Amino acid sequence: MTVPLVPHTPSLPLRYPLTRHADQVDDYHGTRVADPFRWLEDDTAAETKAWVEAQNGVTFGYLDRIPYRDALRTRLTALANFPRYSAPVVKRPWSVFAKNEGLQNQAVYYIQHEDEETPRVLIDPNTLSDDGTTRVTGLTFNKAGTRIAYMLSQAGSDWQQIRVLEVATGDPLSDVIDWVKISGIAWHGEGFFYSRYPEPSNTEAAFSSMNEDHQVYFHTLGTAQSTDVLVYRDLVNAQRFHTVSTTEDERYAVLAISDRGQGKDGNALQVMDLGAPNGAFTPLWTTFDDQMDVLDNVGDQLLVLTNRHAPNQRVVRIDPAAPDEANWVTVIAERSEPVSGMSIGGRRLFATYLKDVTTRAYVHALDGTLEREIALPGIGTAGGFEGERDATAVYYSFTSFTAPITVYAYDIATGQSTLFRDVALPFDPSQFETTQVFVPSKDGTRVPAFIVARKGVVLDGTNPTMLYAYGGFNVSLPPNFSALRVAFLEQGGVYVQANLRGGNEYGEAWHQAGMKAHKQNVFDDGIAVAEWLIAHGYTCSAKLAIAGGSNGGLLVGAIMTQRPTLARVALPAVGVLDMLRFHKFTIGWNWIADYGSSDDAEGFRYLYAYSPLHRLQDGVAYPATLITTADHDDRVVPAHSFKFAARLQEAHRGEHPVLIRIETQSGHGGSSLSKQIAEKADEYAFLFQNLDVTPVFA
Repeated sequence: MTVPLVPHTPSLPLRYPLTRHADQVDDYHGTRVADPFRWLEDDTAAETKAWVEAQNGVTFGYLDRIPYRDALRTRLTALANFPRYSAPVVKRPWSVFAKNEGLQNQAVYYIQHEDEETPRVLIDPNTLSDDGTTRVTGLTFNKAGTRIAYMLSQAGSDWQQIRVLEVATGDPLSDVIDWVKISGIAWHGEGFFYSRYPEPSNTEAAFSSMNEDHQVYFHTLGTAQSTDVLVYRDLVNAQRFHTVSTTEDERYAVLAISDRGQGKDGNALQVMDLGAPNGAFTPLWTTFDDQMDVLDNVGDQLLVLTNRHAPNQRVVRIDPAAPDEANWVTVIAERSEPVSGMSIGGRRLFATYLKDVTTRAYVHALDGTLEREIALPGIGTAGGFEGERDATAVYYSFTSFTAPITVYAYDIATGQSTLFRDVALPFDPSQFETTQVFVPSKDGTRVPAFIVARKGVVLDGTNPTMLYAYGGFNVSLPPNFSALRVAFLEQGGVYVQANLRGGNEYGEAWHQAGMKAHKQNVFDDGIAVAEWLIAHGYTCSAKLAIAGGSNGGLLVGAIMTQRPTLARVALPAVGVLDMLRFHKFTIGWNWIADYGSSDDAEGFRYLYAYSPLHRLQDGVAYPATLITTADHDDRVVPAHSFKFAARLQEAHRGEHPVLIRIETQSGHGGSSLSKQIAEKADEYAFLFQNLDVTPVFA
């Protein structure tokens, strides 16, 4: 099947594939909405595959003509070529860590005995697929430290497979668990709990069909998955998540149940005493309006992180035998800053908070007594601080915009941090500096943003600038390091990371201010930051690019459709762009808690008002746009990007290209380093070409 091409504009040679219109109209609470590109939702159809091939032909034909594209890829490859380590996971006498030598597609997992000087390879994902797109997504020891269960993802998919290794030898066991999604690995004795969906009736549609009926099973080592015991299933509420964890001593199994498909942002809890004969899950918390996360047990009581009557979260102690809220004991009270992490190690609670989006870390006794603040290596982002109950030290990672992820060991007795894994970079990050600014949004709210640029950047309004943001799902964007970003900064680029409402930068109130009917606040915040950058001489509209992925792709789509002349370049990646149908695919119904739903009349009203797909207007000159998505993205299915690209190419009447780049064997993020580099090279090449910047390479 071939797809005919139509001219881009009379002045340019680009020709876009002609996308067929179908006679599809839906009635939403009395409003008729056309959906002519509905057929692109079928990613397995021959016509869709032909359309994808035609679109990629146009896009890569355009990118191939950019003269410095190969030089960009070479530079990005050089920048990425340095060893990178994870913090170790310790189960004495063993420790496991991940290391990428530099240009390996996937980090390799090593294991080391405390009496040995040299680690050995435990899992090398690079050997598990020809193209390096199989990755490890979770790994955990059993209580005895004799077995490790781990998860694998193929080609970037959210579908997982669980496998098991013998620790002492590294030999694989026969156990293989399929169709796992939204799951932990919760060990208990000679087996573990896990969560899965039923095997799809049509496996070809496994990357787009709706996921329902999330079940919990128990797997006994050495047995076939078909004999696993069903532990929990809800036949009434098909769109709930059910995940199980076990406490470190394996006394309790905790079942967390969320109902986000009904717009609930919290979770219920049930608990099982694994030492009791014929144990069963019993309710600990039964409503879905508050977040409840069991950290571990102290004897017969549970330590729980919750935002119940504490929007910035607190830690409480709950007795499963008397779980009424009146009996809760506050262990760590809510602070004015939001919790960014809470973990346990060495019989201590490690609490990290966000202070204007940078980390502060504290150590508490298990009764909540504050022992000390941890002196971090600088102003940036720290996380980890996990260990066994008898640990004398825990490990954490630290990073900033100009400091790569570096691992430190924290001595619990002395309170001292020491460098554990240093990082040697093939470039000098000290030539760049970070500034934090606070921008008034449309309604006066102060929105923080980090600005990263060469030292002494001249504010003459001509700097190529990339504004990146997310703004949703209670997710924060703290300082982070990217070697690939340096390729942009080296060319005089200014990178701006804005902390919009909808995230967790200032706690649950900040989150709720960017949810559901308040989502327009997020877009207003992003627009305000862009206008501030222009007003203060960092850039101008002709030199500005806006970028974001997933929910951030929605942000880009909303800004470019509401303010098409604000930025010259738009880079929506794996974006949620059809706000009327996002809940019809895979686990999209999970996002109703943040977005609302078009099935509800009020939800339809505000979703339709900003849905990027539906706000595109014929005859408008939109920014130069490179939409990116992937064929194995089963989180935000590529249909969002397909339909948006088709409508954008139809509506656009400007001189700038509007293209879609569709990666293969990849998912909701680059499935391998080589694919990440290739996509970033194309993104930067497109950006420089359309910001009229000619990069210079030493």
